Amino acid sequence: MKIDCIEIYHLELPMAQPIETKLGTWDKWETVLVRMLSGDAEGWGEASPGNAPVFYPESAATVFHIVHRHLAPRMVGKYVQTPEQLLELLDPVMGNCHARAAVDCAWWDLFARRQNQPLHHVLNGKYEELTLGVSFDRMPRIEDLLQAIGEAFEAGFSRVELKLRPGWDASMLNIVRREFPTQNIHADVEGAMGLQHMELLCRLDDFFLTMLEQPLPAEDLVGMAMVQDTIRTPLGLDEAIFSLRQAELALELKSGRYVQIKLGQLGGITTAVKVHDACQESATPCWVGTMPDSGVGTRAAYAVASLDNCAFPTGYLLAHQRPVETLVPLPQPVRTAPDQPAVIQLWNEPGIGPTPDMQKLARFCIAEAAVRPQ
Repeated sequence: MKIDCIEIYHLELPMAQPIETKLGTWDKWETVLVRMLSGDAEGWGEASPGNAPVFYPESAATVFHIVHRHLAPRMVGKYVQTPEQLLELLDPVMGNCHARAAVDCAWWDLFARRQNQPLHHVLNGKYEELTLGVSFDRMPRIEDLLQAIGEAFEAGFSRVELKLRPGWDASMLNIVRREFPTQNIHADVEGAMGLQHMELLCRLDDFFLTMLEQPLPAEDLVGMAMVQDTIRTPLGLDEAIFSLRQAELALELKSGRYVQIKLGQLGGITTAVKVHDACQESATPCWVGTMPDSGVGTRAAYAVASLDNCAFPTGYLLAHQRPVETLVPLPQPVRTAPDQPAVIQLWNEPGIGPTPDMQKLARFCIAEAAVRPQ
């Protein structure tokens, strides 16, 4: 299919609740949408790294610039029939995984829409419904956390992830486990520990966590393997998985027993599927994470979460953790019975389903550009 035009939109979406970051408090979340046109068909992709390089090395502003000046010009006017051809066009631009993801996901949505098939079917997904997990950070009072966890399990979420912070680690987990002794709980360290914390890491075995996510920094795959060899709690890899090569090395070193797939971090669906397949071959289950966004990126993530080896519940953001409004509707969790988990049903429409509401897009857009053949 020939890429006739690529449009790029930089948005500011008001958050339901402000987000505390190392660079201040954000009451709006910045994201970038890419619209790819081919004949009378269109595809949408999104990159949502945030307002500044806090969570990732990129920001929405850098994504907008890289797509506009470097990635889109390499694609417009070209015939791109396969994901391999797409990668070949994008490969000269180093790094900038989120910018690549926005373009890559737009191509996959366009590709699926031209086939009149849902994206998860084009990807040969196994699941038509997804179980879900939620995440909670440090709260002012432990009672607030216990209430939030209880409400999550009562609503049918299949797992709860807890962020560990200094002074909010073993003692917090001890209280949580007394209240919820058998539920599916895992903890996320976000790479904040080192091998010097081995005594604490060993203590965490006492809480029978489903997994301990990213205890060491992303680059320390050898250290992660040493921790995994020492403690019985399975380790989950998140920030460490930013390329297929890194994933393959982590699997070879046995640095963890679970792998999280994030489309922005991996540069889009094409590489995410390759990482999924490598994990499946190594019998290492995956799960898919999401970020605050307009809904376009979340729908693409859900499509990838339908793949066979995505056996751990998909990340789900609660209403207070997301922007106030999305540009496309998101599937809502439903329960068929009190003893059944909450699930989201995937869609039957082509691609990622609905396209963004252009009136809403115009309200939140702070910059836009279009790239056409010269």
